Amino acid sequence: MSTERYERGLRMLGAVDGETGIAVVDTLAKTFPDFARYIVEFPFGDIYAREGLGLRERELATVAALCALGNAAPQLRVHVHAALHVGCTPGEVVEVVMQMAVYAGFPAALNGLAVVRDVFAEVGIALPLD
Repeated sequence: MSTERYERGLRMLGAVDGETGIAVVDTLAKTFPDFARYIVEFPFGDIYAREGLGLRERELATVAALCALGNAAPQLRVHVHAALHVGCTPGEVVEVVMQMAVYAGFPAALNGLAVVRDVFAEVGIALPLD
């Protein structure tokens, strides 16, 4: 698994999620090595590594998309953490999720805000935000 694409993906994964992201992929690789490789190579090695958007913008877009799906709470949790890790402010994360009420509906936004609330509590961000 030491292709250039894989190595680029590992670098991007580390930049986005830190050691937590690497640990998740390592755990997945123990049972589903091909899928773990796909996660590193495609989204991180191919998409996240593209020019045109920074990691902050990519994470805000990812938070919005996962919130809009309405059925990806575990992945949304990971990417709310990642958004904070790459420099998004708590206020930006909240605003992106609230914006989803317009395009994905109030239930999706409410579920997303519940995830945001839980992640913020884990990392010590008090709500409501000032």
